Amino acid sequence: MESTTKIFERPFEELLGESVRIHGHLCAGQVLGVRLAILGLRLLGINDPKGKDRKTFMVYVEIDRCASDALQSVTGCSLGKRSLRWVDYGIMATTFVDLKTGKAFRIVAREESRELSRKYCPEIEDKYKRQLKAYKLMSDDELFKVQQVRVEVPASDLPGRPIRRVQCESCGDYVQDCREVERDGKVLCRACAHGAYYKIL
Repeated sequence: MESTTKIFERPFEELLGESVRIHGHLCAGQVLGVRLAILGLRLLGINDPKGKDRKTFMVYVEIDRCASDALQSVTGCSLGKRSLRWVDYGIMATTFVDLKTGKAFRIVAREESRELSRKYCPEIEDKYKRQLKAYKLMSDDELFKVQQVRVEVPASDLPGRPIRRVQCESCGDYVQDCREVERDGKVLCRACAHGAYYKIL
């Protein structure tokens, strides 16, 4: 049976609708994220990201905002599948990596597209509504800057089964995928080695 997950055979509004259902509401970030995801997949030549191509690429996202949900919706990549990596740069940018060829493209949303929305939809006063509509109309070149890049993906970051599990010698928790730290001859988890984001009560 022919796959129904082929991106370039599906209307943009259908992809956007799926993303909105996951995210919870329609916003300019959703439009931007869907457009960005489609462009990234096209650059890698991936048409069936949730089907036959699902294990051939990874996505690095540099911000935890609305567009990130759209990227997950369109590409099928996720943290749980280890095909989506979050790098906390606070930049509206995403890198698509072909795991077979090593080819990679970093796509950055252009800040000037916000102001350019006035050219496309001058009749809409509310800037968020204006951007939402304009981002559907703008060209990829107006919305995004594309950079061909090289990404060295460590074996411990690749999708698949954990490479190893070791026990922290301080707290006793188990650490997977080479995230442990060696300090003073001891194997520690990162929380014990560097300080945790939480405090045990």
